[in-house]
Amino acid sequence: MESSGNILFCGVGGQGILLASEITAHALLATGMDAKKSEVHGMAQRGGSVEAHLRYGKKVFSPLIEPGTADLLLAFEIMEALRYLPYLNKNSKVIVNTQRILPPAVATGKVLYPGNILEELADRGLTVVPVDGYEIAKNAGNAKAANVALVGALSSLMPIPEETFVDVIKQRVPARFLDVNLTVFQEGRKVGLAV
Repeated sequence: MESSGNILFCGVGGQGILLASEITAHALLATGMDAKKSEVHGMAQRGGSVEAHLRYGKKVFSPLIEPGTADLLLAFEIMEALRYLPYLNKNSKVIVNTQRILPPAVATGKVLYPGNILEELADRGLTVVPVDGYEIAKNAGNAKAANVALVGALSSLMPIPEETFVDVIKQRVPARFLDVNLTVFQEGRKVGLAV
């Protein structure tokens, strides 16, 4: 990845999207880059869509990412990756949590959940990095740490030393959750490096 770029984080409320974008922004700032972040919460408390825009480089004037200019999409729920396709271009990379969180229309049977999302993303020529963040976090002892597994995968594509991410996690995550989050970060990073 270049020394400047646009990262779009997306998912549903309660998935830790804002913490993930905060960790990433602080890691960028720690390396001397400028970083600007913006968050849209929507109906997050009801499981609605949440997004965070993060732009970084030598000097950044606006945090908002224009459609077609996202270098990386970090989708915390697999179907959310489709919702944000207009922000991507042929060179975009998509890190997608394979976890499914059914929206109300699907849960009530009014709409079917798409079954071929990873294939659809790949068919568009995008580089897709599937991560089972939920399983990684559950195996480490806290399923709520799936967001940090995705940050781990993201770190493998960023111009930031691994140690910088680790230092930021140590600063931003409460001590009682730190060991689990560091383990989850490393496991997610392994997935990213393997692609």
